[in-house]
Amino acid sequence: MASLKTVLFLGVCLSDWIVTTAEQNFGTKVENVRWLSLDFKTILTWTVQKSNHTYQYNVFFAEDEDPEWVESEECSQVSDLECDLSNHLMPSDRTYTADIQTIPDTGSYDPEELPHTFSPSFNPYKDSNISAVHFTVEAVDETTVTVNITDTLTSVHLGEKQLTIRDIFKKDLKYKISYYKSGSTGKRDILSDSSMAQVSGLDPGERYCFMVAAYIPSRTKPLKQGAWSQQRCTKGYINILQELSVGAWVGGIFILLTVLILISTVTVLCYRRNKQRYETTQTSQASGPI
Repeated sequence: MASLKTVLFLGVCLSDWIVTTAEQNFGTKVENVRWLSLDFKTILTWTVQKSNHTYQYNVFFAEDEDPEWVESEECSQVSDLECDLSNHLMPSDRTYTADIQTIPDTGSYDPEELPHTFSPSFNPYKDSNISAVHFTVEAVDETTVTVNITDTLTSVHLGEKQLTIRDIFKKDLKYKISYYKSGSTGKRDILSDSSMAQVSGLDPGERYCFMVAAYIPSRTKPLKQGAWSQQRCTKGYINILQELSVGAWVGGIFILLTVLILISTVTVLCYRRNKQRYETTQTSQASGPI
């Protein structure tokens, strides 16, 4: 039994030594590789297990239809756990895969035996998130407004020009405009093919509120719509009672009740004081000499 324990102990030690030696000589594969992309600024990120060694990384990328790997010059022998591939993933309507190569801190290693970790496939045109757009609302007449939308800038450059989402999506880009009449819970949605849209059929004098989001019909459902913009409202006629929130109503009622209680309390105290003074006066007069 003792000899069996000795053999098992030696086996565990040998395994640890092999793992440690392999880790020191060849490094460990990275984990949790994922893409983070907003307005075509695309960052590849990954994690690595805690270790007594430090590593550097080389990042390669390739189109899924073309298996030729290209090394990113900006992400060659980097120690960061991320790589900006925004300007490499062109054309944007292609599908790409990245390869992260781990380089150990030791000076001697066999490049052919270095560990590689591959990313999931990523298509910027289909997968990059779109941020909230900016827009203005201008009145045309009492029943019509014009919504002017600014196409969001992306992180992609063509020569010296910084491209907008309109430059990339072209006719595939639409805008969803959601609006409602102030004080009403019913919303209406319309789609605009351009960055300028007219909304008509509004009730004269009423206040309307608008929100806008980029909309790409060719994408899968979860990624069709970008983030909603901030809300903008027309002037119109503002019904203060309708605009008050639940909290404002509660606060107003509380203040009103407090004022009523104070008025009632002061009234009762004044009444009692005057009554007491009157009774005292009557008593004094009754007890005086005739």
